[in-house]
Amino acid sequence: MLQHGEKEKSMNKRTRSLLALSGMLLWGCPVLLPMIEAEGGNALPEPRLKSDRSLEETIQQRRSVRSYGEEELAKAQIAQLCWAAQGVTEPRNQLRASPSAGATYPLELYVATAKGLFRYDVAKHELEIQQEEDIRPALRAAALHQMMVEDAPAVFIIAADIRRTERRYGARAKRYVLMEVGHAGQNILLQAVALDLGAVPIGAFDDEEVARIMRLPDTQHPYYIIPVGPP
Repeated sequence: MLQHGEKEKSMNKRTRSLLALSGMLLWGCPVLLPMIEAEGGNALPEPRLKSDRSLEETIQQRRSVRSYGEEELAKAQIAQLCWAAQGVTEPRNQLRASPSAGATYPLELYVATAKGLFRYDVAKHELEIQQEEDIRPALRAAALHQMMVEDAPAVFIIAADIRRTERRYGARAKRYVLMEVGHAGQNILLQAVALDLGAVPIGAFDDEEVARIMRLPDTQHPYYIIPVGPP
């Protein structure tokens, strides 16, 4: 039987959980989003499936934005960007937002913020902590000192394990993986526009240094860096 203090603590935890769930349902609610953050969990809000902008408008309005405001991205915004790049869009067969040759899914999506480095867990729609330190300054140095890599409140890095595609397609796999990186990158760029955010694709960086900073497994290779933030 719970003591009075333990019972009160348990009730408070349940209350916070219910408030966090309400925040996920009411996407973008400025009052409830901090409650989700305070809960400390890595689960992401569910993505929205409709927007005030048409696809044609996001294509027309997409530009490379290299200067950002200081505001952190809301958890719901990060969730939407992760989903657009690699999120599950057909649960039965676990098919994703970006096309993949033979559904081999070689890509791994990471997000670097002031709070650390996170890996996007596709199946769980969660952020998995990789490092609890801000690696953006180090990434900027590895990206030929392009300041937007450090200035952006969120930096998305697309890496890939080419072996997953090689098992089926052999020498042709590299071509397919590079195509898939482009698909996911464009999805992030267009989703950023729909969220009133700016973004820029970066391919100029020291591959080995980025992999070292991120502590990537030897089987993964970084292909794309995409800073995102309020313009």
